Amino acid sequence: MSGRARDAPVGGQAVLEGVMMRGVRTWSVAVRSPTAAQLEQHERAVPQGEIAVRTFPFSSALRRHRLLRLPLVRGVVALCGSLAIGLRALNISANVALGTGEAREGEEALGGATWAIALVVSLVFAVGLFFVVPVGLVSLIKSQLHSATLFWLVEGVVRTAIFLGYLVLLSRLRDLRRVFEYHGAEHKTIACYEAGRELTPENAAGFSRLHPRCGTSFLLIVMIVAIFVFAPIGLPAWYWLLVTRVLGVPLIAGISFEIIKLAARHRDRAWVRAAMAPGMALQRLTTREPDQRQLAVAIAALRAVLDVEERDALTGADLVGLEVVA
Repeated sequence: MSGRARDAPVGGQAVLEGVMMRGVRTWSVAVRSPTAAQLEQHERAVPQGEIAVRTFPFSSALRRHRLLRLPLVRGVVALCGSLAIGLRALNISANVALGTGEAREGEEALGGATWAIALVVSLVFAVGLFFVVPVGLVSLIKSQLHSATLFWLVEGVVRTAIFLGYLVLLSRLRDLRRVFEYHGAEHKTIACYEAGRELTPENAAGFSRLHPRCGTSFLLIVMIVAIFVFAPIGLPAWYWLLVTRVLGVPLIAGISFEIIKLAARHRDRAWVRAAMAPGMALQRLTTREPDQRQLAVAIAALRAVLDVEERDALTGADLVGLEVVA
């Protein structure tokens, strides 16, 4: 689909049999609910039921605190906020997609303490797998490298290899295929909206399932940025290597966020497209072509957000501190 697209203040995430969409100060989750017959037949039956939509307001910490909007800091805050919303959306979608029904208001979502625990566990897993494990493995042959430069180059290669292997493994899991299809539906729907086209499954189907603001592209940038951030540290004792890898994660995330934000604003420039090409290619592992029914779910989620925000006539003040990843 041709035509210059604007970088709209919307983003999202695939969930179980559905899509979460986030706008300026509203987020919603739309899920295709299974029919009773399907629940009786087989737990993996493709849901054919109605679309259940729930909408929630939110206020970003970036809007409330000026210091959090500083470059590098804003990216870390935005990513933590997106992860928190994403975990809640997954919980809501599980209630619907697994046939337990929508829980009552205040009961369908995880409690605040449980959200915090889930968020911490997710972050610890990511930091451990992509930062602690690589430096630990390369430290085993540290004495044979005889060079700080060679050490961080090998570490960067190992880290990137683990990341790519992780994505390949996920892409081969049958149980995640429909999640990846909804991921593609989310991207196509956002692209359709950014192009100013009417939000219909037919229109959205014509757009690419790859998007420059996708989290997959962001994570590849993280792997590359980490190589340069850790380079000046040299070869201290192993325990200092571990400490720097953990403490360096927020800085790396902040730099990577600024890069992908800049790239999204200039996506029509040839050099930006060339630089983002590897990340866009990786999205072929984490997205699949959706069908019309999945596109309808993604559109329902985005429309729920737009219905609130267009009705309430957002002002420039609402855009303060807005940072959204597709």
